[in-house]
Amino acid sequence: MKELIEKFYTAFTNLDAETMASCYHKDVVFYDPGFGELKGSRAGNMWRMLCSNQKGKGLKVVHSNISAFENSGSADWEAWYTFSKTGRKVHNVIHAEFEFKDGLIIKHTDHFNLHRWSGQALGTSGKLLGWTGFFKKKLQTQTNRLLDKFESTL
Repeated sequence: MKELIEKFYTAFTNLDAETMASCYHKDVVFYDPGFGELKGSRAGNMWRMLCSNQKGKGLKVVHSNISAFENSGSADWEAWYTFSKTGRKVHNVIHAEFEFKDGLIIKHTDHFNLHRWSGQALGTSGKLLGWTGFFKKKLQTQTNRLLDKFESTL
């Protein structure tokens, strides 16, 4: 399963969302603070949207500390990019946890400090509000709206 996680992040480094999505079980459940919970093809489509938005924009992804067992695994990864809405530089540090079924990822949870991210991405308003439940809910609503719009083009 370590090879599967390696394949997933190598594909991300190359902005290859199709390979990333192929690592997911059809019933995958993804969660992170920015999108909330995404199930099935919607999780793969999130990576398709993110990768298509980053082509030619200097995204850098580095992964490390991969560990995997028969049914679970984890990895650390970092992303450096420019947040498109504000033009601000972001360095996000993420810890990922995985569960596997039928040789694929069935559950993927990314943990990161949303308050830290929002301060980088949004500046003062993110520093002031990024720790609140209100901010998290508003962000998830916005990101899911963007994903809805992206999926309508597929």
